[in-house]
Amino acid sequence: MSNAPFADSLLGWKKGKSGLVPNAADSSSEMSREIAAATLDQLGIDRNTQSGVVNATTGRPLELAVARTLKLDLAHAAPTRSFEVLEKPGDVTNFLQYEHLKRVDDIAKRSPELRTTLGTDYLIKPDVVVALPGVGNKRLPFLHAVVSCKWTIRSDRVQNIRHEYNQLIRHRRERLPHLMTVTAEPLPTRLASIARGTGEVDATYHIAFDAMQMAITRLAKAGTLTKDQKRAWDEVVDLGRVRPYSDLAETIARW
Repeated sequence: MSNAPFADSLLGWKKGKSGLVPNAADSSSEMSREIAAATLDQLGIDRNTQSGVVNATTGRPLELAVARTLKLDLAHAAPTRSFEVLEKPGDVTNFLQYEHLKRVDDIAKRSPELRTTLGTDYLIKPDVVVALPGVGNKRLPFLHAVVSCKWTIRSDRVQNIRHEYNQLIRHRRERLPHLMTVTAEPLPTRLASIARGTGEVDATYHIAFDAMQMAITRLAKAGTLTKDQKRAWDEVVDLGRVRPYSDLAETIARW
């Protein structure tokens, strides 16, 4: 299965205004609720019981789950590589490619004009990172991958991801890290909003990919899935822009 091993512990049902609703759904969107409910059905999660993470919208449970499973998966996928998975690793200046931004920030602090011009949004604090040891006299660890964990996708979150990753692309020295997103978002058009683009994000990994694929197929056959949602899902999957969570560690380990 391509679902994350933690999918059925995080995903579930929470109390809504008119009863239980899927905890990853946008309660104001009928299509979001329907796809999310069908996905929970495929995961075998009881519709009549409150379950999963009630306050998963903070993203914290997802960050912890991703970090913990990546540690195990990378050790299995690449036992000879010294990967270190860090959940809440501080800002990117702790890594080789972005160490110079500390000096930039120190200079900017002494110059209000420069600080106003540069801002401080280059001091990114990722959700989860994968690091490799520095080599030779370069003692700082090398930032190998950055994983942005978004429980759901909304327009503001999409812009945050794009902005932060653009900063990482623009300000790096040496090789660019993998730039990835992990999500539980059930609405294909919202997945498309982060999956489409000009390369800020390598790919988006869905924690319930198989279950959602089966749910969308079933809803499409029943005629209850709108055409725009079916088209969006087919597009992002066929182009490899949304992938199964099970691909995440393998992708990080191979490159």
